Amino acid sequence: MRMKSSLENFVSGLKQQGVARSPYVRDALLHIDRKDFVLSEYQDEAHANYPLPIGHGQTISQPYTVAFMLDALDPKPGEKILDIGSGSGWTTALLAHIVSTEARQQTDRQEQHGMVFAVELIPELYEQGKTNCEKYHFVSRNIATFFCQDGNLGLPSYAPFDKILCSASLHASDVPQEWKTQLRVGGKIVTSIQNSVWMFDKIQNNQWTRTEYPGFVFVPLISR
Repeated sequence: MRMKSSLENFVSGLKQQGVARSPYVRDALLHIDRKDFVLSEYQDEAHANYPLPIGHGQTISQPYTVAFMLDALDPKPGEKILDIGSGSGWTTALLAHIVSTEARQQTDRQEQHGMVFAVELIPELYEQGKTNCEKYHFVSRNIATFFCQDGNLGLPSYAPFDKILCSASLHASDVPQEWKTQLRVGGKIVTSIQNSVWMFDKIQNNQWTRTEYPGFVFVPLISR
């Protein structure tokens, strides 16, 4: 009987904790190894279920939290997703794997795939995240595109988006109006506000549902 790999045990452990419920999220976690996104001194801890420093006062999030937020976001193949505060590039790569899934199964050279737009304000982390993501050739294949700018403003030139993810904490009581405007009707925002994960569903242009999941800790989203 084949022994499970460290990565398979890692994902199995997350599933046992009640996250990584989406088959797309599980598949992404099995193919996009967190080891490729942590600093060299933390390689032995890459599959541990806690956040790790990536420099400049930022962290790569706890795997449980990432899986929880991705389950809530419910990304699908072919979607156009904005990833705000992309940091190490791990969430960007996970999303890029998911949105390009069906395209990878096609043999037609004119294959269509979704796209992920990653925004990171800190120049060193912008470079780090882009380099990490390219380990899976997502940048060169035009599946993930990185921008070094203020994520609070969204990315209006590339809107509308199907989904928006922000893995850093907002300290306002609501998400920026720019994000709401740049999300298509029927789309979803998953972000953290203070110590909760929040899910915002856009029903109509001025109609939203909000769901709170308390009990999380995040680094703050940096703004200019």
